[in-house]
Amino acid sequence: MTPALPDVFLQVPLAHRALHDKQDNRPENSRAAIRAAVDAGYGIEIDLQRTSDNRAMVFHDYDMTRLTGQSGPIQQITSVQASGTTLLHADDGIPTLDEVLQIVSGKVPLLIEFKDQDGAMGTSVGPLEQEAVRALSGYDGPVALMSFNPNSVAELARLAPHLPRGIVTGSYQPKVELLPQGVCDHLRDIPDFDRVGASFISHEVEDLDRPRVAELKARGVPILCWTVRSPEQEAEAREVADNVTFEGYLAAQPG
Repeated sequence: MTPALPDVFLQVPLAHRALHDKQDNRPENSRAAIRAAVDAGYGIEIDLQRTSDNRAMVFHDYDMTRLTGQSGPIQQITSVQASGTTLLHADDGIPTLDEVLQIVSGKVPLLIEFKDQDGAMGTSVGPLEQEAVRALSGYDGPVALMSFNPNSVAELARLAPHLPRGIVTGSYQPKVELLPQGVCDHLRDIPDFDRVGASFISHEVEDLDRPRVAELKARGVPILCWTVRSPEQEAEAREVADNVTFEGYLAAQPG
């Protein structure tokens, strides 16, 4: 049986890459941004990349330049090196998933995105998923897992069938996603939802009028969305989506 997405993920707005604000020394996916989201009572969306020793690091990009000022793929350094690589606009390095789980400690819902490790949304997956499931063993708090790559979601279903999982979805423009046209055409209509045992989607906010999204919503599938950047955009998104992943403003809390 596919585990359902806990209701709290539909109630508390989700801070995109945590509650980041580099002007306040809280860069995205940083410890400071995680703590700020917890203190504010927001849910948290984070990203996972892996290092050369297959540790799960909370980091968005494949290349480290934008977020650290140091060039090169994060996959080509060790976890010790990554932890020692200071984030721009912060005083500390890239956090491990273990560290973030300790900070959150079940206080708010945690939505974890696995960045595609195959390079083309294919089947070359496993080490990152295995390491994350290890870290999550015994974690006591609302958590859900997701990826753009359906094969990653299928691997998570195999490794941790008890954890709710979903697919990150969108309009899939080849020039934006840097993926072949055929891959984009396949993934755009979310054909793998049932195959991988998904229980929700997180869809691109500008593409929420897609018929496939309406079809899944009609089935009772929870619809999250990314990335909302204003109260006005949030109001429009909520006409379709059950909850938002937001950044750049403070989303209204329930009640």
